[in-house]
Amino acid sequence: MARALSLPYNTVWHWCVDRPERAVVGTAKRCFRCSPEVGYPTDPAVYPYLLGLYLGDGHLAIAGKAPVLRIACTAAYPRLIDLCEQAMLAVLAAKVQRIPKRGCVSVESSGVHWPCLLPQHGPGKKHERPIVLADWQRALVAARPGDFARGLFHSDGCRVTNRVTMRGRGYVYPRYLFSNESADIMGLCQWALGLLGVAWRMNRPNSLSVARREAVAVLDRHVGPKS
Repeated sequence: MARALSLPYNTVWHWCVDRPERAVVGTAKRCFRCSPEVGYPTDPAVYPYLLGLYLGDGHLAIAGKAPVLRIACTAAYPRLIDLCEQAMLAVLAAKVQRIPKRGCVSVESSGVHWPCLLPQHGPGKKHERPIVLADWQRALVAARPGDFARGLFHSDGCRVTNRVTMRGRGYVYPRYLFSNESADIMGLCQWALGLLGVAWRMNRPNSLSVARREAVAVLDRHVGPKS
């Protein structure tokens, strides 16, 4: 009818009394916030991990034809780049691009429904605006805090070997560090570590340290070194 009248399809669709249901296409088919058929992440571990990566080194650009999720991964860690791409594909993306940049690789995916799954997006830098998880996000993270912590440490954290000398004797031990300028994101990291029973301390105003042997052992099980 629209072709016969040379009118836009949407105009004719609004005229109809018995309107046909709009086809569900693209990322709408996979968005567990919008599609009743999905309803919940296929893999409960992947979303908290991707959320951690996004809060650390991610950015959601909503200008243009479709929102674009970009996560900057250090080029020195190819496995981290693979894990980031796999997480995007598992959560929502149909296609992921790797764009080499100076010192890093930007893992990118466009999709109309990324803002549904990452409501923390907004103008400006993350540390200059509030970062608060929605209730449904807190529930997913609380169920898998180790995966959320892994995403945070894989983005803005590291596992290092610490060397200290006390009373003329040298000591070498591993520890984890997480740094972020956002007090809210730092608080989320502290919350996740508390759920895991991991002891931590602030070694600088923007840096968190996990150094006790038993705490490092827990993070080794959930996070591990980047590679």
